[in-house]
Amino acid sequence: MQHVVGAPLPPPHGSGQSWAGGAPHPPVGPPAPQGPPLPPHTPPQGPVPGFTAPHGNGNGHGHGAPQPGTGPQHAPVPSGARDTTGHIQLPPGGPVPLPQAPGAQGHAGTGNTTLAVLLIGPAGAGKTTVAKYWAQSRRVPTAHISLDDVREWVCSGFADPQSGWNDHSEAQYRLARRTCGFAARNFLANNISCIVDDAVFPDWPVVGLGGWKRHVGPGLLPVVLLPGLEVVLERNAKRSGNRRLSDEEVARIHGRMAGWYGSGLPIIDNSQFDVATTARLLDETLARAMASPPTW
Repeated sequence: MQHVVGAPLPPPHGSGQSWAGGAPHPPVGPPAPQGPPLPPHTPPQGPVPGFTAPHGNGNGHGHGAPQPGTGPQHAPVPSGARDTTGHIQLPPGGPVPLPQAPGAQGHAGTGNTTLAVLLIGPAGAGKTTVAKYWAQSRRVPTAHISLDDVREWVCSGFADPQSGWNDHSEAQYRLARRTCGFAARNFLANNISCIVDDAVFPDWPVVGLGGWKRHVGPGLLPVVLLPGLEVVLERNAKRSGNRRLSDEEVARIHGRMAGWYGSGLPIIDNSQFDVATTARLLDETLARAMASPPTW
């Protein structure tokens, strides 16, 4: 299935260029007074102040031309000049490698380690609540990425699986997972940890774990949050909108999630724990996973 990508973005305001994505808009208001015609633009001769021309043969392939992977080249800022563009160079995101195990820091958690986490669980397991709490309670910058939130960015043409699972809803989920993966890689490249929550089924390894490994990298640490069926039914009953499922659907999803037992992934049964306790257990579980990464 091919998906149409968006049209190109318009040029910066005031650039004088038309947007190739559509016809120009008519002017608003009374017409401006016509003055004498302007002379044709003539490129300035000689060097431009504040710009250093690259060395070489003039065709962009000299030794002064930008090399692949080095990022854009910027002209030197003259002495005394002030950069008012607000441009900040950010490193590009790449596949996330395995994090180093935290050293002896007087506690059993992840400490100040930058890492990427995938929190798995059925509907009503408390994934989003625990993930957000864990991210907020860390001492280092950490982002929480909710798959459902990203999927619901689609406002027009939203494909709700409650109305029937089809190619459109599946494509929407895959697109949301890939978007979350890109975000996770960019956060990690800029020294910001992240935690993504998703209901990954153990009987769909290629779509679930395999997809996340492709989108994020081998350093992603998966943890399963799996409370008892009565707990997830009670929590699901408190939901509203398209995130509330029928009891039959919740029971079916919970039964499929039981396949994670024996998979080798760490599992936390938070049936009797509050959010803070579950987040602490998650942090300790991640520290052990960093010291001995699970095979997945």
